[in-house]
Amino acid sequence: MKEKNFDVVIIGGGVTGCAIARELSRYQLNTCVVEREEDVCSGTSKANSAIVHAGHDAAPGSLKARFNIEGNRMMGDLAKDLDFEFERNGSLILCFAEEDRPALEALYEKGVKNGVPDLKIITGDEVRAMEPNVSEQVVAALYAPTGGIVCPFGLTIALAENACDNGVEFLFNTDITAVRKTETGYELEAPDTLIKASYVVNAAGVYADVFHNMVSEKKLHITPRKGDYCLLDKEAGNHVSHTIFQLPGKLGKGILVTPTIHGNLLTGPTAKDIDDKEATATTANELAEIMEKASVSVKNVPFRQVITSFCGLRAHEDGDDFVIGEPQDAPGFFDAAGIESPGLTSAPAIGVYVAGLVAEKAGAEKKENWNGTRKGFIRPEKLSKEERAALIKERPEYGTIICRCEGVSEGEIVDAINRTLGAVSLDGIKRRVRQGMGRCQAGFCTPRTMEILARERGMKMEDICKNAPGSNMLTGHK
Repeated sequence: MKEKNFDVVIIGGGVTGCAIARELSRYQLNTCVVEREEDVCSGTSKANSAIVHAGHDAAPGSLKARFNIEGNRMMGDLAKDLDFEFERNGSLILCFAEEDRPALEALYEKGVKNGVPDLKIITGDEVRAMEPNVSEQVVAALYAPTGGIVCPFGLTIALAENACDNGVEFLFNTDITAVRKTETGYELEAPDTLIKASYVVNAAGVYADVFHNMVSEKKLHITPRKGDYCLLDKEAGNHVSHTIFQLPGKLGKGILVTPTIHGNLLTGPTAKDIDDKEATATTANELAEIMEKASVSVKNVPFRQVITSFCGLRAHEDGDDFVIGEPQDAPGFFDAAGIESPGLTSAPAIGVYVAGLVAEKAGAEKKENWNGTRKGFIRPEKLSKEERAALIKERPEYGTIICRCEGVSEGEIVDAINRTLGAVSLDGIKRRVRQGMGRCQAGFCTPRTMEILARERGMKMEDICKNAPGSNMLTGHK
């Protein structure tokens, strides 16, 4: 069995783990992220609403409220520093009956207490002036201009790349099976590796309770909360311009309708508590529920233009709040558990807070040469004709289109493979440059993309996987 030693080990390569890793990379600490899949952003971080919440929904005084507000404030500058896509498109929370207006006003008051700026309640007519496709039944809405949309893949990958460039090591395909307290810290056991660390950060999503309960007598219990989504073609992307919510209930914020940062239309999620932490298959009944409930908010949603559906599992802890910090009986073990919605929004702020706790505990000093910026992917379609012509002259691979639906060039795919923490699977390429995310869902571009991945990685075609090892695209040939 191999043995590895680190100052800090982070369990989980989702958006929370990667945000913590980036912030820890500021310090003189030997830090590692351990991820059971082949890439970052392979769990809930890839399957969510892609929303930057304004912060009016969480209970005042809760960790959700605190980190939502802080994360929302950070997102604009972070997007500039790390070069990922983010837009403050604003959100609307719809009220459909006068008798529900007190609940809308209570939500407004909650938002004010949480510190959400520029909130206001507007009339149904004002809503329809902003969004002509909103239901005629709407009598009022809470307008939150600081709400936004983001690419969850872009955010997570940007955080991970910047962390790696600043010295954080990433161990993929490493499934932790046991965590043990030792005299000097912790031991983490994987099938072929023993990892020793002075400090552990538990950012394991729906499995965070499993690892916490290995080291603490004060038990956590996380319920996977299943949420299905429908993604519509870009032709439907302008059906609404704001993120449209319904007044929230006990299981969350209900079915939303929102544009995505890439120009699609997204509807969902459902909310169903389940026991299986791996149950990410969509069902016909749940997708039908999305269509029915979304149509309550927005008229004439063109569901005939659905190009794919997907499911994510939110990590709902019984206490209905984030669980962040050291258990009393497990010093040096730091939880970032129960990170459900608004977890994507909160991740940058959670990263700062948890990294600060660890660094203080370790007595670590900051690096003098830390670099907090990162250059994202070249997007030829966003260049002027002259700039694009110059790029193709210098690098002809940017003139060969591989994915016609999304206009993705060979140059972008090569970049996705060869840059920091480059893609090793088809899903890794897809999440970095959107190859295969369009109308045909990789129906035409997969063979050519496999050829490029095989060439750049020196792999056999039979060894190429969709994502984790075992998901081989080919099993042989005649």
